[in-house]
Amino acid sequence: MDVPSILTAPEPLHETVPVVELRHVGIAFDGPPVLVDVSFTVAPGETRILLGPAGVGKSVLLKLINGLLLPDAGSVLLFGEEINSMTEEELFPIRARTGMVFQEGALFDSLTVRDNVAYQLIQNSRIPDEEIDARVLEALRFVGLEQTFLSYPASLSGGMRRRVAIARALINNPELLLYDSPTGGLDPITSTNIIELIVKQRDVHRTPSLLVTHRLQDAFTLCTHRFDPEKNAMTPLPRGVTDPNTTFLMLDEGRLIFNGSLHDLLHSADPFVREFLE
Repeated sequence: MDVPSILTAPEPLHETVPVVELRHVGIAFDGPPVLVDVSFTVAPGETRILLGPAGVGKSVLLKLINGLLLPDAGSVLLFGEEINSMTEEELFPIRARTGMVFQEGALFDSLTVRDNVAYQLIQNSRIPDEEIDARVLEALRFVGLEQTFLSYPASLSGGMRRRVAIARALINNPELLLYDSPTGGLDPITSTNIIELIVKQRDVHRTPSLLVTHRLQDAFTLCTHRFDPEKNAMTPLPRGVTDPNTTFLMLDEGRLIFNGSLHDLLHSADPFVREFLE
């Protein structure tokens, strides 16, 4: 049987259609608004890095994009389709086109690595086990963890669990990747290894991505490095050069206060941006 590669770059969308588009989005729970009038896009092949301290609405924004929450105001569009009024059943095929890396990995402790990574595939009873195994091994090979196929999450380090979570996000060859603080709680060396995987996915497969983080080092590494297939490693870009398709967003008190390049971020006059960078 021919096994489709999960790591083949998806067919690009028409260049005028954003993969993600938020139009004047707002949401509140019991208290002050969490997000207010937020508008931005993620284009095909683009990586957006959403910066900000804890509590400014970064994770809520990701849940809105994935249809896990509905906005009180505005519109959320995925792949050109407005998802606000979709039912859960209608959202399933849209979500299947998106890979999500949750905070702390969010693996199922009672399942093996194989079954964690294959979770979406297992729900589809039409996919034979041998194809599932092949696709899981390919995803684990991409993150350097094929040896953990039959292991349980409890036996893995925090960094390994996060890499398994990335493999799970890749299993359906997503057209969009959402990363919710993928290096949170990890030591600097392990964090760099995770960022290297994200750079690899960006440069080898060109998957559009939105990454939430409060760690400036991770954000700057993403923007100033590329993946070298010959060395099979992340290498720095020449001094002063940044990846043109990696740009920044920043939230403050639920409002989008920055949307632009690393150069513009470093030269922003906004007091909140300056304080965050310093």
